[in-house]
Amino acid sequence: MRNFVVKTLANAGALAVAIWLLDKITLSGAGTGKKVLTLVIVALLFGLVNFLVKPVVKVLTFPLFILTLGLITLVVNALMLLLTSWLADKLSLSFQVEGFWTAVLGGLIISVVSWALNVVLPDDND
Repeated sequence: MRNFVVKTLANAGALAVAIWLLDKITLSGAGTGKKVLTLVIVALLFGLVNFLVKPVVKVLTFPLFILTLGLITLVVNALMLLLTSWLADKLSLSFQVEGFWTAVLGGLIISVVSWALNVVLPDDND
């Protein structure tokens, strides 16, 4: 359970950094509390998308992973971020990613920041 909370907080932090750095990834809300709650819900949604959908996409695109030496990972991460944005819109959450190239850069930022936060934050193995 603790590991789940740590990964969700790392995702929320990584999403916050991407929102802060990129103008076309937006999170709007009435106040700070509402924005934080929306960010945590979007982080949960992003984690769920990465847990359920990403492995299926990786299996289906395995030949492309070999052919591109793994660079297709950037496209897969972008698609997961765009899917999260679409689902957030369907759930009336105020999270928006505008455009594929923004999603590629956002996915790269989220991957790097999430990795760094998972290294720093404690988990069940500590």
